[in-house]
Amino acid sequence: MNSAPQPAPVPARVDVSLSQGVTIEWEGGHTSRYPIRALREACPCATCNDLHGTGEPPTTKLAPGVLPMYQPTGATLTSVNPVGRYALHFVFSDGHSTGIYTWEYLRQLCPCDACKAATR
Repeated sequence: MNSAPQPAPVPARVDVSLSQGVTIEWEGGHTSRYPIRALREACPCATCNDLHGTGEPPTTKLAPGVLPMYQPTGATLTSVNPVGRYALHFVFSDGHSTGIYTWEYLRQLCPCDACKAATR
């Protein structure tokens, strides 16, 4: 059986709090709230991706000291910028700024209970 490809997720609204995180209301009515720490731990950049191994949302959290630029507590966002119409770029207060978070990746990362249950 061939299943039709799923359409790419599209945000209807993005709210940013540099001290709290990001909230995305997706077309279709779902809302995802991403704390800063969760975004930092799920960074998809090449350096962090080597640690995660697959390019998929990580199943384990980064250990302190694994990456010299990673600090598990106290990180905030210094800026959030759009990347074209397909992603967000986060600059973290720990100096890390190389990850590009596509809408698809962010939708996969949704930490709500319903999304977690759907991926099990």
